[in-house]
Amino acid sequence: MPTPSTPTCWLIKTEPSTYSFDRLVKEGRTVWDGVRNNLALMHLRAMREGDEVLVYHSGSEKAVVGRARIAAPAFPEPGQNDPRFVAVEVEAVGRLPVPLPLATIKQNPALAGLPLVRNSRLSVMPVSPAEWKAILAASSG
Repeated sequence: MPTPSTPTCWLIKTEPSTYSFDRLVKEGRTVWDGVRNNLALMHLRAMREGDEVLVYHSGSEKAVVGRARIAAPAFPEPGQNDPRFVAVEVEAVGRLPVPLPLATIKQNPALAGLPLVRNSRLSVMPVSPAEWKAILAASSG
């Protein structure tokens, strides 16, 4: 796990019909909640204000589509009485120049260790600085 001084990058997944990146851009900021997987919750708890985030559309799109940042670190999920469940606040940074499909990610050797490739069902995952750079480079068009 990174130290507090190490910049951290993440990827969060969303079904665009439930909550799209365009909606995040329109709203500017949102509470990211509803995560129930224990490993994904652990990642939410590790997020710090200012951490960089890639937003991935699951479902039929299956592509990294935008960038965001953590605006507020983990706090108890509103409306839940279970202390295991946490949420973070996420703010939009901008759309990627070109969405990066999962198929393209899987073909890139620099991204072979990305949790998205190894554990496609995980909704919140860390992204190494090298993976972050590779994703942004591949999505630049």
